[in-house]
Amino acid sequence: MPSQLSQSPENTLHRIRAEYWEMPGLKLTPAQAQRLLGLDQESCETLLTDLVSTGFLAPTRDGAFVRRDRSSVR
Repeated sequence: MPSQLSQSPENTLHRIRAEYWEMPGLKLTPAQAQRLLGLDQESCETLLTDLVSTGFLAPTRDGAFVRRDRSSVR
């Protein structure tokens, strides 16, 4: 399996969405998402920001990210 760093941003976005769909209630901090996905900090933050701007993810008050339609953003 290729590392996440060698995959296109679109493929990585697809993987992030899949992780959130497959695990209802998933709540990840940026550092946890980095480890899970094998990404560097800058790439991870950029992708999480993109997913927030498209409405897929919502940030919580404690700095984590949850799937928007499953969240009561706390």
